[in-house]
Amino acid sequence: MQQTNQNPIKDSTEKKRILIVEDDGSILAILEEAIIQEGYEVKTSSSAREAMELVKSFQPNIVLTDNDMTEMTGIDMLREFRQLKNYVTVIFISGRTDSKFVVEALKAGADDYIRKPFRINELLARIEAALRANSVHQELLEANLKLQDMVDHDDLTGLFNMRSMYEKIDIELSRARRFGRHVSCVMMDMDFFKTVNDEHDHLFGSYVLSAVGQIISKNIRDIDFAARYGGDEYLIVLTETNYGGVKFFTERLRSQIEATEFHLNADFIKLSCSMGYAVGGTGDARAARELVRDADRALYKAKENGRNCVVGE
Repeated sequence: MQQTNQNPIKDSTEKKRILIVEDDGSILAILEEAIIQEGYEVKTSSSAREAMELVKSFQPNIVLTDNDMTEMTGIDMLREFRQLKNYVTVIFISGRTDSKFVVEALKAGADDYIRKPFRINELLARIEAALRANSVHQELLEANLKLQDMVDHDDLTGLFNMRSMYEKIDIELSRARRFGRHVSCVMMDMDFFKTVNDEHDHLFGSYVLSAVGQIISKNIRDIDFAARYGGDEYLIVLTETNYGGVKFFTERLRSQIEATEFHLNADFIKLSCSMGYAVGGTGDARAARELVRDADRALYKAKENGRNCVVGE
């Protein structure tokens, strides 16, 4: 078969990946040869189960599949694909001509349906059209992910905002009670932060808040999470952390912030912070909002005690 050089998909910097799932060896060989000659990267499988693993490792842009296979039908495989986070375009190539089956495949999430016997040039044109649609879908997915990230995170500090924090804490509290562990909530407030804006400017104040957010991020583990509570207040959640652990963490973070000189252009300042914490989990029935409220009360006591200190609930 003569190779064409007019395919813009093929000439793109990233080779598009196609997975062929077909248990008829002769049809599989025809498909593989034709699609490779078009410049696509191809992997093949005669088993739907094996194809499931290849989708995870190979991450194809398109899956071409028959329906009637051993172990699992193409439609069953398709339904499992649609449970995955990353969308994969699926085109059925099948000898079944009954409209009921075609409707079932499309309703299950198939992107196209080609009947056997097929014409190679028509198949290749369908693949190219599907790849264009796949690219649009990926762009929309990336845009939605960025939008979701903007919704979930504070744009100044990079930490979470409070939109979903209580739900996250409740999930961790439920897990802690189930496994006999603890969750610690820390409320932190920058001491006399008003002087930053009064003596410098709001641009420098924003820089300080962002820098504090970075310090917090560097001090917590992957299993912990933190949010900008509002203004110059921060909420830190330490999973699987008891009283001894949260006391050590807060004293270390307090000392690190006290030792930091916040410096931007000609402006610089040294600040301290106050912290209060509360510990929930096993043997404790408090929900997320109650735990955060108790940590906030402990923070208030830290301020009453002269600031630049930590108080536990």
